[in-house]
Amino acid sequence: MHAAAPRFPGAATVFPTVSEVVHVPVLLEEAVHALRVRPDGMYVDGTFGRGGHSAAILARLGVRGRLFAFDQDPAAIAHHAGADRRLELIHARFSTMTRELASRGVTRLAGVLLDLGVSSPQLDEPGRGFSFANDGPLDMRMDPTRGESAADWVNRATEEELREVISTYGEERFAKQVAGAIAAARGREPFRTTRQLAEVVGLAVRTREPGKHPATRTFQALRIHVNQELAELEMTLPQAVDLLEPGGILAVISFHSLEDRIVKHFLRDQSTSDRLPKGLPVRASELPEPRLHLVGRAIRPSDAEVAANPRARSATLRVAERTAA
Repeated sequence: MHAAAPRFPGAATVFPTVSEVVHVPVLLEEAVHALRVRPDGMYVDGTFGRGGHSAAILARLGVRGRLFAFDQDPAAIAHHAGADRRLELIHARFSTMTRELASRGVTRLAGVLLDLGVSSPQLDEPGRGFSFANDGPLDMRMDPTRGESAADWVNRATEEELREVISTYGEERFAKQVAGAIAAARGREPFRTTRQLAEVVGLAVRTREPGKHPATRTFQALRIHVNQELAELEMTLPQAVDLLEPGGILAVISFHSLEDRIVKHFLRDQSTSDRLPKGLPVRASELPEPRLHLVGRAIRPSDAEVAANPRARSATLRVAERTAA
């Protein structure tokens, strides 16, 4: 799963690792190949993480190319110690892409890569509260400097709000039982740690999915809600298309069905000509050109990648090209 920071032939920047483990980027070669990186192009890496995708893009850029890497996690920004003048790290959500780039005089891009979800360092650091594997504060914020923590929300939400979030974002069939158990438990003692929550949820979920902890779906749901991940994605996709120049590439890596559904439907809608009322005497060639053209089919990790990095198993890469429309 974890390895030394990757090196790429000709790369001007190699992001150094510190003593802790580093994130292994998923579908690295496939995603960067899909971008068709031009030496002089301007690109966005929507989630810098530990710099794996960014390093691969920079390895293909020339001296006139530029890469803008976004990340809302201060730890990801602090991790970077490089001095590549072609790279600018932006501490912000990728839903602010249009505004942040406009403030830098950038209105057109050759490619956008969005790597969704949570990174391995975030999962593996108990202090971030993303995982039940180790006990830690129940936080789950990708940017812990702002917003409401998972503990704050769990302790104040109504039982119905808990049920709705756990059902919708976790697709948990025992959402009603989990919400009731959480409401009862916090009446005795407020939730503060991941272990507290995992134990309560574990007792409320009556059957386990093979190979999964019973709290998996609830933790996913709370993380998505706290960080407004799906809303962020829905706001970002149209911005990416607007910023792409003709021939520019949008590549999106998702990690669960809720994300992938949004990406799939958006790309499908943007790659379909306007639907006119049935029976109108209009030739197909007369229909307006759609804004996107789908590039190939969805790409998933190889068996070898999943064996080396089990967290890659649910990843899906979808790619589209901006038309001249």
